[in-house]
Amino acid sequence: MFDLHGYFPMILDGMLLTVEVALLSLLIAVILGLLGALAKLSNSKIARTLATVYTTIIRGIPDLVLMTLVFFGGQILLNNIGDSLGWEYIDISPFIAGTLTIGFIFGAYMTETFRGGILAVSRGEIEAALAFGMSKRKVFIRITLPLMVRHALPGFGNNWMVLAKTTALVSVIGLHDMVYNAGVAGGSTRQPFTFYLVVAMLFLCITGLSDLGLRWANRRYSIGVRKV
Repeated sequence: MFDLHGYFPMILDGMLLTVEVALLSLLIAVILGLLGALAKLSNSKIARTLATVYTTIIRGIPDLVLMTLVFFGGQILLNNIGDSLGWEYIDISPFIAGTLTIGFIFGAYMTETFRGGILAVSRGEIEAALAFGMSKRKVFIRITLPLMVRHALPGFGNNWMVLAKTTALVSVIGLHDMVYNAGVAGGSTRQPFTFYLVVAMLFLCITGLSDLGLRWANRRYSIGVRKV
């Protein structure tokens, strides 16, 4: 067995923080993804342009660079504005910065995932719902959205898996997640391999449980669908 020198509770605390960051980031990413997908499919040229610029820039810049830009650059910008307004120094929380950044990054990926899911919905089903007198809002909620979820689930699941692993980047800006805590423990005991191996196993637990949940969701949304 591994000798963790009493650091295992600290690693578990970091794991809980990692899960919190991942879930909150996912919520932000889903909201941005839906808004981005609707913007790309809208009739408004301005909305389509803004959504395209957002996805192009975010997907073209490394996640680590964006993380540091938001944390350090955002703090500088916020305090420059604060100085002009006579505010005291504002210290941005690494938790808030990390969560917002990861959510913002994966919102771009979710945009393309949801856009593909909406485009995969049969036009005939939408037209039939409109012919029955449903408003566009009801058609989206009752027809388009449920069918979009089924088509988007594979891409959504892949994005979630990558997002969960990307939370390791928050250790760079000082958030005490399990990667950061593993570094502290490894430095204190001079056994970094042991602690990072434990972290790798914990990440496997998170992604393994997520895979089970995604498989269940896929079966749930595939009921009544003929497999070819």
